[in-house]
Amino acid sequence: MKCDFEGLYERISQGGIEPEDALFLANNPPYLWCIADELRAEEKGDIVSFVVNRNINFTNICVGDCKFCAFRAGKGQGYMLSMDAILERVEEAVNNDATEICIQSGLHPDLELSDYCGIVESIKSHFDVHIHAFSPMEIYHVAMNSKLTEEEVLKELKRVGLGSIPGTAAEILDDSIRSVICPRKINTAKWSEIIMTAHRLGIPSTATIMYGHIESLGDRIRHIFKIREIQQETGGFTEFVPLKFMRKNNELGKMVDRSASFRDSAIVHALARVILHPYCTNIQASWVKLGLEEVQKMLFFGVNDLGGTLMEENISRLSGSQAGEYMSPDDLGRLIKDAGRAPRRRSTLYELL
Repeated sequence: MKCDFEGLYERISQGGIEPEDALFLANNPPYLWCIADELRAEEKGDIVSFVVNRNINFTNICVGDCKFCAFRAGKGQGYMLSMDAILERVEEAVNNDATEICIQSGLHPDLELSDYCGIVESIKSHFDVHIHAFSPMEIYHVAMNSKLTEEEVLKELKRVGLGSIPGTAAEILDDSIRSVICPRKINTAKWSEIIMTAHRLGIPSTATIMYGHIESLGDRIRHIFKIREIQQETGGFTEFVPLKFMRKNNELGKMVDRSASFRDSAIVHALARVILHPYCTNIQASWVKLGLEEVQKMLFFGVNDLGGTLMEENISRLSGSQAGEYMSPDDLGRLIKDAGRAPRRRSTLYELL
C-alpha cells in the first residue's frame, strides 16, 4: 500500500485523518510514532502534567457481571464505607495537597440518587476540592434505581457539587464485543448519550479505551474515531486515557492468551494523539496499568499527562497491577524529569497550577 506522506501529514495536522490513514500508520509504527511525538511537541511542548488526587472506591458490592472485573462482590460479601470513613480519606488527601477526589465504585443494588448526592454534599460541605465521580454506567444505575432519567440524575449531582465524571465503562465501543466482555453493561449508544448529556449540562468528562483483550486493531481505531466524533460535537472531553487490560484474577483473562505488548501500548497511545488532533489535546498514560518503566516511555509516543497520585487503587490491583497504589508528586516529577520533560501539577480541568 503506497502512501502520500505529505498529504497524510497535512490531513492529520488539519484534523482530517481518515480510518484508512490510521490503519496505515498503525501498520507502519515508526511513522506513527514520529508524527505523534511531533504533534505532542507542537501542542504541549515539553510539559508533562499530573494531578494530585485520591481514588475512593466506597463499595465493591455490585450487581454487574463484567468478565474483566476482579473487584466486585455480592451483597453480604463486600464492603460499604461509612460517610465518616469517606470523609477521613478525603481529609487525608486534602492534607497532602490533593485538589481532586475521584470516586468510582460497584453498582450497589440498594443505593439511589439521594445516597450519591449525600456523598458529594458531605465532601463539598467540609472541603474545597473538585469531585470527579460516577461513570456513565453508575449514572445509568442510579437513574434506574431512582426511577429517574440520566439527565435528571446528572442535573442533581451537578447542583450538589459534582465537578466532572470519569469516562470509564467505555471499554470498547462496539456492541458485539460488549456482549461478550460486559453483557449487562450499557451499550455504545447509551454510553455516548450519557456522556453527551453530561457535556451539554456543563459537566466535562474524561474518555477511555480498554485495549489488549479480544478486540482487534480495527476495533481500537473505530473506538477512538467515535470519541473524536463526540468531541467534535461537544468539546467536553478533558483527556483521552488508554487503559491496558489487566488479565489476572478475572474471567476475561482466561480467554486471552497474552497481555498487550509494549508495542501495542505505544501504537494505541500514538493513535490517540494522531486521531484526536486537534480536538482533544491531552493524552494520558496510566502508570497503574503500564508500570513505571513503560509509562515513562509513553512520553515519547504522544503522551503529555501521567494521571494522578491516586493514594489508593483497588480495581486494577485486584486484576494484577503491580505498580502500586500511590505515586507522590515528587516521584511523578522525578519520573518526568528523568525523561527530559518538565513536570507540572494541574487541576482536573487541565489548568496548570
